[in-house]
Amino acid sequence: MDNKNEILTSHLKNFASLTDQDITESLPLWKPRKIAKGDYFNMQSMVCNDLGLVVKGIFRIFYRDPEGGEEKNLFFFSENQFVVSFRSFISRNPCWYFIEAMEDSEIIFISYRDLNALYERNLNWGKFGRLLAETFFAYAQSRTEEFIFFSHEQRFLRLLEEHPNIIERIPAYHISSFLGITNPSLSRIRKRIKR
Repeated sequence: MDNKNEILTSHLKNFASLTDQDITESLPLWKPRKIAKGDYFNMQSMVCNDLGLVVKGIFRIFYRDPEGGEEKNLFFFSENQFVVSFRSFISRNPCWYFIEAMEDSEIIFISYRDLNALYERNLNWGKFGRLLAETFFAYAQSRTEEFIFFSHEQRFLRLLEEHPNIIERIPAYHISSFLGITNPSLSRIRKRIKR
């Protein structure tokens, strides 16, 4: 990933208005990583030790029922989004779910230890941490509210807003699982939207 520093600098400036000096201080701590389709960023029952920025690819966060083996998709993360099991990352407790690459993917990541060292010595990085927490709180609350207030079709349209080409990138049954509906129901929704 030759342009790692450029990608990171651009994203960090947009996300948290960090200065060039703030970003330069952090650059040696961020590492590039390729994750093959089907491999994991983090595993169920393990502590999430890294915060990743998705440069290329799409990830799903899913829970696998240990008894029945059924999988339920909770979130998707794609380009220009941070990927992490945030509760596990900040609490240092094991994660309840898997984070899997749905395509051959590339991320730039920083460890929990290195990020916290930045928080301790730089107020602007402390602000980054607050914005990160607010972002992941908003994801979680929006997800809950969607199930309470929105129809399946509205939830599907919101998913397309956040990940415009997700339909072409991953199998439909993963989207059905995320929406909490069956594949035939998703097909009907897609036909209605096309009309």
